Amino acid sequence: MRILMLSSTFPYPPSRGGTEIRTFNLLKYLHQKNHEVTLVTQRHQAVTDAEVEELRKWVSELVVFPLPPELQNRSGITGLLAKAKRFANSVAKAIPANVLYRYSPEIQALVDGYVREQKCDAITCEHSVNEIYIRPEFRNRVNTVVDVHSSVYGWIRDHLEMGASQNALRDRLYLSFVLKRYEKRYCTKFSNIVVTTEDDRQEFLKLRPDIDIKVIPNGVDLDLFPYRSHDPGGHQLIFVGAMDASHNIDAARFFALTVLPELQKRYPDATFIIAGARPTASVLELKNLPGVVVTGRVPSMAEYLHQSTVCVVPLRTGFGIKNKTLEAMAAGVPVVASDRGLEGLAVDEAGLPLRALRANQPAEYVNAICQLFENPQLRAELSQNGRQLVETEFTWETAGKRYEQVVISCPLIYSE
Repeated sequence: MRILMLSSTFPYPPSRGGTEIRTFNLLKYLHQKNHEVTLVTQRHQAVTDAEVEELRKWVSELVVFPLPPELQNRSGITGLLAKAKRFANSVAKAIPANVLYRYSPEIQALVDGYVREQKCDAITCEHSVNEIYIRPEFRNRVNTVVDVHSSVYGWIRDHLEMGASQNALRDRLYLSFVLKRYEKRYCTKFSNIVVTTEDDRQEFLKLRPDIDIKVIPNGVDLDLFPYRSHDPGGHQLIFVGAMDASHNIDAARFFALTVLPELQKRYPDATFIIAGARPTASVLELKNLPGVVVTGRVPSMAEYLHQSTVCVVPLRTGFGIKNKTLEAMAAGVPVVASDRGLEGLAVDEAGLPLRALRANQPAEYVNAICQLFENPQLRAELSQNGRQLVETEFTWETAGKRYEQVVISCPLIYSE
């Protein structure tokens, strides 16, 4: 198959965030199965020439465009005025600002040319932000696939409900005037829709009840996250993720400020490691609290996981299967997580092995973590069962195989 893959996020290295991890591993699988993958992406300032060349090894052709100039300077008055202008334009067009401001006429011309000249059999949009390049009439000629990752409408609604929005007024306006109409409109353009959880599938079926929406969860690279050789014991907790993402910032602050002090009343030596790149000022200030360590980017996340007694995933917002949860399970670290952190995972259902402990309120976190601190046998049970779950259901080999079937499927043909 000749596959044109669109990703406005530069998907390398596959450790910057969930979008990069999913996109890279799916394109890697398709490339290894001898499909001709042309990747069209945009490069931000942090991307090095070496990373560009490394990514080139995993595709048949790599086409890199710069981000729009206004994204290269988003500070000061110019940045504020640009944001206000983008927001007004977003409401007027009923398209999210992050879709509009990444839009590249050059990419649009390339995509139009590929379809017009019949240079591809399928087009995949890795994350819904790339849908803007797909014209409705494309599906008469090629298989068009959108890999949603997570519902933007659901994501914003969830942030507002949990009080985690960084700009509540703006986000309420988005919900009311932009996002629901936007998701309904772009869904009608595609031959196939892929989501990561059954919850998202049910939401998108309301928008497109005429097609079979596929659930393809995330996976883990088991070479990068090997099973740990021993249980370190102790009272060390870890939370991992990109620390400039709003849902991770909220989770880190919630746990450090609300849960950890209560836990330290029982275990004064308990430590909380916040491991992940690009920590914001509101995350960095947490290191002033007793027992809190903010690492920034680390060379090997698996090593930090292996050294920890328990991995906590105290997310209160966000949709979709969380890579951080799967990676901790793959590494053999017992997990205590919220409903959001465990979305899409069968971890504590009747008749199934116990694979993680669930907690949403501070008292529930303290109770679950204390159980694990005190019970090596329970830690071993979660460690083994979590790893087995990942090995059987959540590898990138499994996800890639399912995705390949969607991409190579015959597209629906629509009359003009």
